[in-house]
Amino acid sequence: MDSRLSKLLVIAMIAVALVLGVLFGVASGVADRIFGGPKPETIAEASLESMRAQNRLIAFVARYVSVTSSHTSRFGFSAERTLILPGDVRYELDLSKLQPNDVKWDAASKTLSVKLPEIEVAGPDVDLNSAREYGEGGVLTALTNAEQSLDQANRAAAVADLRKQASAEVPMRLARQAARAAIERSFVMPLKAAGFDNAKVVARFPTEGTDDPSYLDLSTPYEDAIKEAERRRAAQGQ
Repeated sequence: MDSRLSKLLVIAMIAVALVLGVLFGVASGVADRIFGGPKPETIAEASLESMRAQNRLIAFVARYVSVTSSHTSRFGFSAERTLILPGDVRYELDLSKLQPNDVKWDAASKTLSVKLPEIEVAGPDVDLNSAREYGEGGVLTALTNAEQSLDQANRAAAVADLRKQASAEVPMRLARQAARAAIERSFVMPLKAAGFDNAKVVARFPTEGTDDPSYLDLSTPYEDAIKEAERRRAAQGQ
């Protein structure tokens, strides 16, 4: 009787130990290794949280050059000014907008689908150090503020032109390609490292496959763009 009771107690103790061991294994990752390794959903979730922590991804940076001219006439005299202004534009992804339901694993095809937030166009960061201004006005610019007015008009038009160039179809397509490649690489590398060699990751933007060219415009207002460029030039001692 005592022997049978001792055996039952031992069996019960072993069962409790196994349960506790499995619970500990689930928490520590040991159970994954014992029962077939980590799940792709778990790896994708960890990758998602890691990317969300990065906050923003600069997927693509491009430099554009705008050439604008302004003309005015007063008192029978005329003046014209031309501005050549380069500027950099960033194409960004707000990774904090990625949500768990944007990432879905299909076991049949071993494909992880990722729905990306729309690309954001930030800038332009104009480069006044490389800007060039030309013009002729003679008497009119000497007697009036025509030159200052023309330069101001040219700068506003140049910033607007840089934004327009940045939003064109070709650079937007290149920016989306770069963003997709970066996100797909960030998800697929942990999967392959965990042994899912045949795993695929397909990232897509909401507007892809439609005629909607939507994106979020974070362009810098004209006055702020020029002031920031002047501040950078002053800091460089020029």
